[in-house]
Amino acid sequence: MKISIKILKLLCLTCMFLLSLFKVQAQHETDYTIQANLIYRFTKYIDWPANKKSGDFNIGIVGDSPLYDDLKSFMNNKTVDNQKIVVTKVSGSDSYTNYHIIFISEENSGSLKKLAALTANSPVLIITEYNGLANKGSCINFITLNNRLKIEINKNNADQRSLHIASELLDLAIIIK
Repeated sequence: MKISIKILKLLCLTCMFLLSLFKVQAQHETDYTIQANLIYRFTKYIDWPANKKSGDFNIGIVGDSPLYDDLKSFMNNKTVDNQKIVVTKVSGSDSYTNYHIIFISEENSGSLKKLAALTANSPVLIITEYNGLANKGSCINFITLNNRLKIEINKNNADQRSLHIASELLDLAIIIK
């Protein structure tokens, strides 16, 4: 009898652990859908210079991120002003300055410094998803605080890239200086 109670307790703990893992996985997947939506909303509150307002609106994803599929699906048939949104995976041979937005996945966050240098003074919005990256070259950084997705904005990084961020978006963000 004593052994069966221990087994039952162990089984219950195992089930609770597995359910919490599924919940974390589901939250993680949902975060990318939310990020895709937010990135689209950013395009409404950020103004690119005139020379970036023709042709396709290019969004590049650095790394193998689930965001790529969510973003590609979410952006299907959407535009920024009259520009068709095109989502691609960034390759090493790309001209990074052809992008309007470059998203760097957490796994590839080590490439931020290089990409920030290669796109310095170009109107390329760099978005990341790892703590501290708004201080290291990113314009917008997704973070999680109290189990909620938040955004950090480094206005200086955006200003150096001739990107004007509307005050409505700045009011929703944690401003990094």
